[in-house]
Formats: sequence, C-alpha cells, structure tokens
Amino acid sequence: MNLKNVIYLILIPATIFSCKKEQKTYSEKIYEKPEIIKEAPATFMTPEESMKTFHLPEGYKVELVASEPMIDEPVAIAWDGDGRMYVAEMNTYMQDVDGTGTNTSISKIKLLVDTDGDGKMDKSTVFIDSLLLPRMILPLENELIVNETYSYDLWSYKDTDGDGVADKKERVYYNENRRGGNLEHQQSGLLWNLDNWVYTTYNPIRFKFKKGKVVVDSLSGMPSGQWGLTQDDLGIMYYSSAGSENPAYGFQQPAAYGEYNLDDRLSEGFVQPWPIVGTPDVQGGPKKLREDGTLNHFTGVAGQELFRGHRLPPSTYGDLFIPEPVGRLIRRAKVKNENGKKVLYNAYNEAEFMASTDLNFRPIQAKTGPDGALYIVDMYRGIIQESNWTRKGSSIRPVIVRKELDKNIGKGRIYRIVHEDIKPDTNKPNLLGKKASELIEYLSHKNGWYRNTAQKLIILKDDQSVIEKLKEYALDNTSIFDGFFDADEDKDLGIGRVHALWTLEGLGVIDKELLKAKFADEDARVRITAIRLSENLFKADDTDLLSDLEKLANDSDIDVINQVALSLRYSKDKRATEVLTAMGEYYADNEIIFHTIKEGLRKDDSEYAKLKKRIKKRIPRTKKSILRGYDSYQQLCITCHGTDLQGVATEDGSLIAPSLIGSKRVLGDNSTLSKILLNGLIGPIDGKEYGIMMPLNANSDEYIADVLSYIKAMNDAKPVQKREVKKAREESKNRKDYWTLEELLALEK
Repeated sequence: MNLKNVIYLILIPATIFSCKKEQKTYSEKIYEKPEIIKEAPATFMTPEESMKTFHLPEGYKVELVASEPMIDEPVAIAWDGDGRMYVAEMNTYMQDVDGTGTNTSISKIKLLVDTDGDGKMDKSTVFIDSLLLPRMILPLENELIVNETYSYDLWSYKDTDGDGVADKKERVYYNENRRGGNLEHQQSGLLWNLDNWVYTTYNPIRFKFKKGKVVVDSLSGMPSGQWGLTQDDLGIMYYSSAGSENPAYGFQQPAAYGEYNLDDRLSEGFVQPWPIVGTPDVQGGPKKLREDGTLNHFTGVAGQELFRGHRLPPSTYGDLFIPEPVGRLIRRAKVKNENGKKVLYNAYNEAEFMASTDLNFRPIQAKTGPDGALYIVDMYRGIIQESNWTRKGSSIRPVIVRKELDKNIGKGRIYRIVHEDIKPDTNKPNLLGKKASELIEYLSHKNGWYRNTAQKLIILKDDQSVIEKLKEYALDNTSIFDGFFDADEDKDLGIGRVHALWTLEGLGVIDKELLKAKFADEDARVRITAIRLSENLFKADDTDLLSDLEKLANDSDIDVINQVALSLRYSKDKRATEVLTAMGEYYADNEIIFHTIKEGLRKDDSEYAKLKKRIKKRIPRTKKSILRGYDSYQQLCITCHGTDLQGVATEDGSLIAPSLIGSKRVLGDNSTLSKILLNGLIGPIDGKEYGIMMPLNANSDEYIADVLSYIKAMNDAKPVQKREVKKAREESKNRKDYWTLEELLALEK
C-alpha cells in the first residue's frame, strides 16, 4: 500500500456551514468597556439591581429566571424531558469564614416549573431534602440520578405520585470508598455523552444506564477535570480546573482515547481575563492582580458550556462559555479548527462576553436550555473559596473580613441570556410522554439539548421496534445544511444522522452494512461517527472494514483522517499497523494526526503500564499500594502537580505547585512528608511562593500512604508505610492550621 498514490488531499478543514438562503446578520459589537471600579462595595443587591451591573455585547440581554427565596445557594441545573428544571443547592457552603457546619446534611434539590411559558419559574417544590452538598444531577426518564459530596455513590430518586417531591430512593451504584479532600476537589459532571456513556470529572470510570441497570467501565489516561463538563456535537468533552488555573483542556479528541493537550490549544493571551471590577478576594494575593486591581489570570474557572442552542445569533453556536466567579465574568471562546487542531480564542479584544461590577455575582455554571437560550447559575454570595483557602494565615482571609464578604449568604439567581432580535422557544418540550418512534424527529433538532435528550430517552425506553426506522433515518442523505439558520426550519439532518447512528448503538445495534454506507456520507460528521462505531467490530476481531478505513485515510476532511487513526488502534490485525505506519509517514507534518498515529502504534505503552514495569521488582504488597496511589494521584494531585509530577506550568513558566521529582521533601523524612499531606502547607518553598497545599486529613492513613508511596516510587525511593502516617497524624492531631516549611524543618532537629 502506498498512500502517496492517492488523490490530492485537502488538509484545510472544510467550511462548517453553507446555507442556500440569505441569513440575517446580528450585531456582535462589544459593549463600550466602562471605567474599572477598583474598590467596589460588597453589599447585597436585588436581582434587578444586580442585572443593571451586567455588561454584554450589543443586542444581548439578561432575563431573570429564578432567585431567592425560590432558590438558595444554587450550584447546578438540569432539565427533564418536559423542560422542568432541577436545581442542586449547597445550602451549607461557606456560611461563615471558617466554613462552620459545611458537612451538615441539610442541602436540597429543588424542582422548578414555568407554568405560563414566560421564561420565569413560578412554581417550586423541594424535590429532595437532607442531602450532603449535592453536586451532580442527571435526569433520566422518570427519575433523577444524584451524587453527593465525598461519595462516589449514585442514587435514583423518583416522584411516584406527581406532587413534585421524590418519594422513592434507590442506590444504583455503590463504591465502598469515600472520597477525601476538600469539597472543591470532588467529582462533577454526570454528563450523558453522545457515545451513550455517562462521564464525570476526576474519576477514570464511566457509566451506562440501560434496562434498569448501571454498567461501569474504567478508562486509563482520560482527562481529570474539576467543576464542569460539557461536550460538542461529536461528543468531545471540554474540561477545566480551578486548581491549576486552567480554563479549558482535554478537547482535542474524545476522552475515551485518553488525554491529549497542546500548549498552543489556547491562543496567546487567552488565560488573561478582563474584569470590570477590582478583585480583592483572590487567593494568590497581589501577584494575581493588575495595577487597576483586576484579576490578571483565570483562577476560578467553573461550569463551562459548549453552547448548542438555536435562539441566539448563529455565530454563538459551538462557542465555549467559561464562567469565572472570582473575576465576576463569563468568557466567550471561539473554537477554531486549524488543520485538525482545535484552538480557543477570546471572542473579543481585551473584553469579556459578560462582566459585572457586583462583587456578589458568582457565575459557576452555564447551560444550553430547552428554549435555545444560554442559562447562567449565579451562586450570588460573598465567599466563593472553600474553607481550606480561607484559614488564618491565608492572604484572602483579611480581605473577606474587611469587605464583610462572609455576611453575604443565603441567596442565588438563575438567568438566561437572550438576544433582542430572537425570541426564545416558547414550545414546552413534552418529550417524556412520547413514544420512541415519536422522538426520532428530535434527533435533528437545531437545539443540541433536544437532540441529546431525545437520544437518551429512546435508549432508556429500549424499544426495539424503532430500529428499522432509525436505520432509514440514518441512510437518508438529504442535503444536510439546507435552511440550518432559517428561523422557520429546525432541522440539521446531518447531525440527525449522527444521533441516529449513536441511538442504534445504544440499542445494541451495530450494522456493518449501514456503517459501510455511512463511510460515504456527504457529511464529515457522519463519516467520523461511522468510523468510531466500527471500533466495536474491531474489538470483536471483525476486520472486514479495514479496507474501507484504509480508503478513508485519504478523506478530504482532516478530522475524518484523524478519526481513522484513532479507531485503527482497536484493530489487532497487522494490516491496521501497516496502515498506521504508512499514515505516519504521509502525515508526519501534521501535529494532530502524527500524535494520534504514534499513540496508536504504542498500544501497550501507557503510563500505567510503564509504572507497573518500573515497580515490577517490588514486593506484592508494596506494588498494590503504589498502584492504588497512582489512581488517587490521577484523581486529585494531578490538578496542580501534573501528570509528570513536575508541577503544572502557567503561560509565564511559573509552576502552580512545586515539582515532586527530586524534591527534598519527597526524598526526606517520611513523618514530615506525611504531615504535609495531613495538614497542608503554606508559605515559601525553596525560596518560591506557590499556592496553598490543601490538607488531606479527611482521607485514611492508607490513602495517604498509598499516594506518598506512588510519589516515592516515581523517585525510585522506598514506600511510606501506613503506620508512619498514623504516627504523624497522632503527633499533629491538635493542629488546626497549615504547616510552614520552617516549622516542619524545626521538628526534624
């Protein structure tokens, strides 16, 4: 085979949208940036007063959906198939500067309903009460899946009598381990992905809900993330991390293929936010501020959303909206495909899509709504940092006390962003009562919320009678973009075929002949989907499609070519290796494809495999401890210390946390090292200032010993024993504050 004897390859991505009809243009002029208010008061404002402090581009406006007393301390929202909104509340979060009573189980999930279709919620019930800081919610068909802080468990709640209050509770996934650490470093997400798996952040596992059961699968090397998880039209997820001040990563490829990040995935200057109010309450202190007192680097990034709604200007579709609660703003990022590489750009020059001068404005989640608008969850409060960051000795505590931010609690708002020239969709979804056959038409709806919800509901119904209709739907090659942006049309038939194929997969159907037909689909998104679904056949040692994928290695779309390389790694046939090798030679100059091919040819060279090889001579008990520590490190420590343990670097080359490789602390006294993890660390390290090392004393002695043993193993040093951690815990049991390195060194003498 010689890939050089093929037709000329167009290595520039095809135009994403082409419309036959002339489309209306919408103003995208950014607001005239106001004079920066360096020192704003922290007094509470009514929702109406607060909305007057918002600055958005011309034509956009904010509408109030819900506020206190209807909701209190909201952190996450989700809609069921009928458009009813669930709101998770953390009612005990930072009720004073010390976080007193945080872990009391009195938090709630509310059920909100807009009864008259005006976009504002007017009916509220407490759907679930007495929860411990609920952080993940996923509506299924007639139930809500919930996860609480410090737990991996998933619970199903049902309202069997229709009064808006859950009266049936069942645990559907159990993990005996409890998640330690502070509540900022817990999992989030519970996102039903296009591939029919449900993903969370941090944890290398995913779930499927089918036929009343939960299937669990583990993945190695997937991105970790922190608060917030979103996906694009092809199921590629976007992660962020406040701990490492990283606004967006993990979006070069589907998470199932492992994490792949590029330093230049964020355009120059992208990490610099542009607030319009001074930011006194930033954990990093003055070094995180400009001369005008505003935040100079993203820090609190949370709850990002890839907008896929149909009731804002078309140019917003596919943009990433990133809430920054510390800076009181929301970034709008354009996702540009540059020869197969996705790069994020700020949509505006030294300005943000949304910014406020209200110090209590705390946007922590953005969501695409059923009505096609963009929703914003505003926790509306004084303190946004968790108590581990506000202890005595922290740089932020004096600011909180001076500004009396600790007094501002017990409120919360939900807004939707609309455009003055486009009315939100007033049609109530009403999807829950529809048959599976009636839901198929929604797979091509212009609003991604409808498409994903319809796919989810069809699979949950498990109605096998719709399989033939889905196949017919997937085979229809009607012009894919005709009328895509026309307000009178609500179909994107190309993306509809993508959902039809994944819905068939969710129903357990992988039709080889259908996939072969879709390899030639006129829409590149459909070709990509068919290639991904062929992996199921490769895993079953069915190699009939190899020759088809070999031809697709010459596709005119760069993303299709990359998907071929991604999928071929699942074939055990030596021809797959030959194809990958040939592609590697031909696409050596393309950074994305070459990386994908290289990883495909290194199937047994994962970080986990390399670790097992590194510790193969250790005794079995130590091996188990190190491997457990590896898993725990990937779920927590990686955020600041990085995959290579050498610290996550910011754009100026400084590190979020010190390197653990060759560290004098790691190679030194085990008691000192244990105490650092138990009570945390503050102050300079080797003459440099870093962020606070948070305490991990909520975790067991074994957990801490395992993590330290992994870190020690990566330095080829002896492990840490559980008894050593236990002794260190006893010696420091009365200590409430962080350690300083000076204090710890004094104890060693």
